[in-house]
Formats: sequence, structure tokens, C-alpha cells
Amino acid sequence: MAAMNEKDYYAILGVEENATTDEIRRAFQQKARKLHPDVNKAPDAEERFKEVSEAYAVLSDESKRKRYDAMRSGVPFQGAAGGSQPGYAGGYGDPFGGYGDPFAGFGGFPFGGGGFRTTTRRSRAYNPRAGKDVAYSVDLSDEEARSGTRRGVTFQRYATCDVCHGSGSVEHARPVTCPTCGGTGRMHVDLSGIFGFGVIEVECPECEGSGQVVEDPCGSCGGSGRVLTASEVVVDIPAGSHDGDEVRVRGMGNAGTNGKESGDFVCRVGVPSERVTQGQAIGLEIVGFFLPFTLVSLLSLALGLGGGVPVVDLVFIAVGVLIACQDGVAHKSRRWWRNAWYAMRNGFAIGLVIALLFLLMSSCSASALTAAPRGGAGGLNA
Repeated sequence: MAAMNEKDYYAILGVEENATTDEIRRAFQQKARKLHPDVNKAPDAEERFKEVSEAYAVLSDESKRKRYDAMRSGVPFQGAAGGSQPGYAGGYGDPFGGYGDPFAGFGGFPFGGGGFRTTTRRSRAYNPRAGKDVAYSVDLSDEEARSGTRRGVTFQRYATCDVCHGSGSVEHARPVTCPTCGGTGRMHVDLSGIFGFGVIEVECPECEGSGQVVEDPCGSCGGSGRVLTASEVVVDIPAGSHDGDEVRVRGMGNAGTNGKESGDFVCRVGVPSERVTQGQAIGLEIVGFFLPFTLVSLLSLALGLGGGVPVVDLVFIAVGVLIACQDGVAHKSRRWWRNAWYAMRNGFAIGLVIALLFLLMSSCSASALTAAPRGGAGGLNA
């Protein structure tokens, strides 16, 4: 595959070089729908679809886009924080995770050779890891939540490479011992003549600490066994769903590296009418927090133990009620009232513990004051 700076990703997506992230996303969505292999049966549709996905993956990420623009203009780009993942099919292939060659400017890599060329070299580390889940949130109306609905989603994920079928290698089925570190996954670098640090231990950049590498990395995925692409999934949200429910589509998350299992696509259901807002939660927690202090004060008055009317506590409770009412509390959903009760209960539990501690400390202080005169009288009698 051509190096990243040999392709005009702006032309591939049909956007200007100063296009915003939203414009880039819309352009990708339009082209992805037209070029998806399940829809477009043209011979070159799949290859063009991969190019569009590759272009979007670079231009939609701010750090990758800056790096790409710098490469196109011929200006060296250094320190691209949050760079590409090792083995990414977009042409990064940076074994240092997108931060560039840490030994650049000091004669290249200390163990000979011309150093790591981060713009062309691919990571061939054999590092099998299970793929992560892909999360997607969708808000439903009350009617949709009651009766259920179906949603189609187009999203980006790492999918199993079709060329090497996920192994990362074209011809060899098994990985080999990393020739750079000898299979230890670590290397010792002498920096005493440069920084005065002496010999330090670093993770091997070729195998990324695994001690094994792919002997002949796949030209499509760079040895990771997966490529970044756009996928579509249809999610059936069952009837009777509630805010916070999750619907999983097995195996439609990110593919694992070097043949490991894929994660799931997780659709997180949201029902706004059942959701307690942040303002409502804060107000209800304030009410719950000061209720125990009010109850303790009223109990002390009833038992004749002293104390006064809990005016301050009542003021804070009133403030909490006002805060909660700003977003409205006239909800018909029982789920909302249950969630509201949970918020107030959390505040009540914290307030109760603190109120009991204050009560215990007050009782101990009163006992000490009562016992002090007795001790003095006893001393005089003695």
C-alpha cells in the first residue's frame, strides 16, 4: 500500500483542505453509503471503499491530520501526540505509537542500521489481543421504548483483514522470535554519553514487548491482522427497554490483533423521560443530605435534650428542592421517580453518617463536662 503522504485524502473524500470535522464526516458518510460492497457491485467499489475509510480515519483525527498535512507539505512533523496504533493500515506503521523515532538526531537507532523510518516502516509485532467493544448511544422516545424499534448504524471499527484472514502474516502461520531483542521483549540502551542516565531498559520497538514478530507482515494490515474500515449493523431494540439498558451484537466490535476474538457492538439505550438530569440529581442529593440533620435536631427537641429549630438545615433543603425543580419534576415515568429516589437516598446515606458522628461527638462532650466537677470534688475530699 502506498505511503500515507502519497495519497490525496482530501480529493478522495471530495472536501477542501480547510474542511471542518463535520464536513469531513458528512462527506465520508455519503461516499461510504454509495461505495459499500454490499450496495455497490462495481469491480473497484471495495478498493475505493477502503480508500475512503482510510482517508476518513486520518482526516477525522486532529493529530493524524496535522501529521498528514505536514508530510504533504514536506515539513518534518515531530511529536504527534496520540498517533496511530502499531500496524495501522493507513500507512503509519510507527513502532513507537506515533511519537516518532526517539533517537532521531542522535545518529539513529543505537544498535546499527539507519534508524526507524516512522513514515514508511510497518510494525510487525506479534501481539495477540482481544478486540475492544464499540459503544454507541441512541435516545428513544417513550413510544419507541415501549414498543421496541430497529436502528441501522454505520460506524468505524477494526475489522479482520481479508488478505491474511487476521493472522497478520501472508505465508507463515507461526510467529518467529524477535531478532532485535532475542525474544525478551526488552532492550538495554546506553545513554550515558548523551544524557548521563547510564544504561536504561526500554521496550523493544520491533516486537512491542511481546518477544515475537510476524516474519512476513501482510501488506494490507501491516502485520496486525486487522484494518480500519466502516461497518454497518442493524440493532433490534426490544420492547419495554429503559434508560441505561444495553443491546449487544456479538462479534461486531473491534477485531482482535493477530487472530484474537472480536469485541461486541454495544448499543446503549437512552430514554430522556426516565433520566434524572445532573441538576435534578444535585438538588435531590442536597435534600437527602440535610434530612438526617433535620431529623436529629427535631428528635433532640422532642426528647428534651436541647438544641434549637433546624432553620439552617431547612434552608438548605429548600435550596435543594429549588435546584431540582429547575429542570422539572412533573414526570409520569415510574423509572424517573425511582432514579430520583436513588439520588436522594445517596445524599441521605452520607448525611446520616455525618449526623450520627456529630451526635456521638456531642454526647461525648456533654458527658465529659458532666464528669469534670465530680472529679474535682473527689479530689478535695481526698
